[in-house]
Amino acid sequence: MPIITGRDEVLAVYAEAARRGWVIPCLCSENLTTTEAILTAAEDFARDTGYTRIPVCLAITNQYDHRSQSVYYTHTRRWDIGLALFRASIEILAPVFPAVDILIHLDHAQYDHDAGLLAGDLGAYSSVMFDASALPLEENIRLTRAFVEQRGGELLIEGACDEIVDATGEQRCEITDADKCERYVRETGVDLVVANLGTEHRASGQDLHYHDEAARAIRERIGPRICLHGTSSVSQDQLGRLFEDGICKVNIWTALERDSAPALTCWTVKNVARCAGPATEQRLIDEGCLTPASRTGAAASLEHFTTTARQEIIFREMKRIARSYLDLWYRPA
Repeated sequence: MPIITGRDEVLAVYAEAARRGWVIPCLCSENLTTTEAILTAAEDFARDTGYTRIPVCLAITNQYDHRSQSVYYTHTRRWDIGLALFRASIEILAPVFPAVDILIHLDHAQYDHDAGLLAGDLGAYSSVMFDASALPLEENIRLTRAFVEQRGGELLIEGACDEIVDATGEQRCEITDADKCERYVRETGVDLVVANLGTEHRASGQDLHYHDEAARAIRERIGPRICLHGTSSVSQDQLGRLFEDGICKVNIWTALERDSAPALTCWTVKNVARCAGPATEQRLIDEGCLTPASRTGAAASLEHFTTTARQEIIFREMKRIARSYLDLWYRPA
């Protein structure tokens, strides 16, 4: 099975990635289509580039206020069922993707809301982000250190010395300075650290500036142990040399959803009659939502109106987006 768990085994994956100069992409998912698109992109990449195996991190958030992805994994809207389905889908799919070493990451696990989960069996996960970043630094350090002492012998632990802001909120944080980050890592004992380097979670565009100089200053103090969150908020032309900046892991979710949506929208508009029937097409024309030039009069088609048809569009686009990040960070063999 290509799912990598256990602290020593996961650390070995990161060590090999560092030897190759790779940044491990950590792609979040809140549905089966996204999960499978990521794994397919990775398998295709390994085949096309001649790699025997490549690592990919699949992640999910739980009771995270900004986005509880486990809740959205199932229409029961129960995080416990969503979390179980996320892990089960990876376990079932893993043998189909023999060239992919899968790391399962529990992202933004909250020190308070997720306390019960964090105290339980975490053996199915490769790594956990313990998130107390909304608290004052001293309390953040105290709680994170306690979690590392309790669970650090079992799995890789990521912490955050600063909160990465959400694009929909008003809060803005200072860029993390090297002194603060070094102290946080030293006093908590985390394996990886999330620093505020100018990015945002859930940004609708790619117009922010990634502060590479701040990352390099931190790297000089702690080595290549930085995890970049909010990567979707910056353009890919800023992200090509992340390994040299000390980044070893990059979290991505918004880009998968945001940048695949236009393809589905365009496909639906161009195939309104096939998706919904000629009566709906005419009604939208009458309401001014479509122009008469869009009229086809085509009959509704099983190849267009099913959930499978819509998911195929999203799957194809998400696979393309995930592949673009693999091309960016995994150097050819």
